[in-house]
Amino acid sequence: MLHYDLRCIDDLASMLKQHSDWMLLGSKDENQETKEGTVEHWARSKENPIGGWYGLKKNFRGRFAMYVPPLMEHLGLAEVEHNARDNRMRSLTK
Repeated sequence: MLHYDLRCIDDLASMLKQHSDWMLLGSKDENQETKEGTVEHWARSKENPIGGWYGLKKNFRGRFAMYVPPLMEHLGLAEVEHNARDNRMRSLTK
């Protein structure tokens, strides 16, 4: 079962609002390197508001950009592309 810190929703919404443009999702497993400038990279970065991983359970911390963006879309906080690959998201709030 996947577990992410609940504040990830507000933190990602805030970051996307500041970013003010489309951002690649870049979903990767926990043990794979992420591409800088992607949502997945941000969710693991020491530069995010919690200073690291939003995933709470070791070996299940990755794939943030696969599971959290659709939830944010459902909540009306973000727009998410649904292409075969290289999907992006952006904030719906200005």
